[in-house]
Amino acid sequence: MFISVFFRLILEKEGPRSLFRGLGPNLIGVAPSRAIYFAAYSSSKERLNCVFEPDSTQVHMTSAGIAGFTAITATNPIWLIKTRLQLDARKRGERRMNAFECVRRVYQTDGLRGFYRGMSASYAGISETVIHFVIYESIKRRLSEAKAATHMDGAEDTTKNVSDFVGMMLAAATSKTCATSIAYPHEVLRTRLREEGTKYRSFFQSLSLVIREESYRALYRGLATHLVRQIPNTAVMMCTYEFVVYLLEG
Repeated sequence: MFISVFFRLILEKEGPRSLFRGLGPNLIGVAPSRAIYFAAYSSSKERLNCVFEPDSTQVHMTSAGIAGFTAITATNPIWLIKTRLQLDARKRGERRMNAFECVRRVYQTDGLRGFYRGMSASYAGISETVIHFVIYESIKRRLSEAKAATHMDGAEDTTKNVSDFVGMMLAAATSKTCATSIAYPHEVLRTRLREEGTKYRSFFQSLSLVIREESYRALYRGLATHLVRQIPNTAVMMCTYEFVVYLLEG
């Protein structure tokens, strides 16, 4: 189905408020998740630069992996609640489950372990983070080299202007598009694992079941919608991160 078809069906059956279902946990989760992620990435990168060749592919891959693992482990319960709320389909006018009711329901049904459903798929998704940062850092380095080549004296220019940050946004958008397109199946499997009362139990069991029942194409269902959300989000996020780092170092 096209995005417009889903959009119309949701509006007709559940009303416009359904388009914002799960927004609360999402807003609560974004700040700590990004803070943990970038803190872990920067810290790991700084330490690994003393072990490997500075700013090498090994440094970026390992740093991204450590950051992804740390952020996923710390914030998985928030994203599980967000997913459950988004999947809580009700007809127009029916009372909807709120975040606190969802937390209580998960705990009563599955205990503390229930809040970590889908985490195996999230760990598999670390590959997306690694691919994203390796490509991003590579493009950023090439942009920096191209800028340095324009200076006749060969001196490195540490000042940044608007065009530099636009370049970083484009680098982030490009790298995220590549990474998401390659690693997207983990998003589908993670959502399936987080469904309430689901028949999906583990990462590989879910992978096998989806392929057997729905074919390989099902692993990329929803990719277009995901890219529409992720590309601008990542571009703005990375540009903001680089700008803050630039201000702190300046």
